[in-house]
Amino acid sequence: MNILLWHVHGSWTTAFVQGAHTYLVPVPPARGPDGLGRPRTSSWPASVREVTPEELRDTEVDLVLLQRPHELELAERRLGGRRPGRDVPAVYLEHNAPDGAVPDSRHPFADRADLTLVHVTHFNRLFWDCGTTRTEVIEHGIVDPGHQYTGRLARAAVVVDDPVRRGRRTGTDLLPALAQATPLDVFGMRTEGLAAHLGLSEEECRTADLPQSELHRAMAERRLYLHPVRWTSLGLSLLEAMHLGMPVVALATTEAVEAVPRGAGVLSTRPHILARAARHYLHEPEAAAADGARARQAALARYGLKRFLDDWERVMTEVRS
Repeated sequence: MNILLWHVHGSWTTAFVQGAHTYLVPVPPARGPDGLGRPRTSSWPASVREVTPEELRDTEVDLVLLQRPHELELAERRLGGRRPGRDVPAVYLEHNAPDGAVPDSRHPFADRADLTLVHVTHFNRLFWDCGTTRTEVIEHGIVDPGHQYTGRLARAAVVVDDPVRRGRRTGTDLLPALAQATPLDVFGMRTEGLAAHLGLSEEECRTADLPQSELHRAMAERRLYLHPVRWTSLGLSLLEAMHLGMPVVALATTEAVEAVPRGAGVLSTRPHILARAARHYLHEPEAAAADGARARQAALARYGLKRFLDDWERVMTEVRS
């Protein structure tokens, strides 16, 4: 089956393209948000093909995977007038929790008879108003990086992109108090200047933007994974940390309360409890390793790659029938 999708979310797509299909990734002459192509820092299988707009017009496509509202019209143009949902089976994948007036958030693809809308968490499906559009939940799947945890560095790993701009959404304002409990290593894009912004020393808050091949190893050297994010769908970095064998200290918000079971870490809506948990792991490395091992087993059981691909195979088969 030829599946057309745009490279929007690198970590999610890395799992999705492990399936038994051909994945067509558009690449216009000027690469940009609508034409990123294959990543330079991740290893995708040869079944992922970059295609130009000219090639797409004459390429057979069995399914279109939409991930942003404007992709419906974009796909129709690229496919020479073939409209997703009418001429080509289509699925809309919603990565994000709703913004704005959350209790009344209306999904842009609500009340559509021509599409299936897939959420990545049950929290998302609960909070989005999708009207009569058929909805499914396919929880994340992770390409297992292996049990790499050493915890040799008495520091906490945090993974977040653009924390200064995103502020309260990513819990950036909570970091100064948490840094009094544990030194922080914040990994992600556009993290430079974070320590100065928060009034922290470089020892209290270090930052780095690493390719995924280096990121996993760096995370696993830290004693714990800290997830201060207030509002997100479900950070894939949290699930990756669990796969690595890291204990998790996280805000008990959105889908995190379902993803991290008892014994795999500490979740709370009270930052001082998170600080206390971080200090505990810092000073009790054996307890950190034991909880991290339980986190890994829980993540493998719920967010394994085979279950993820099987779920997608079922939905894609139903959409095309």
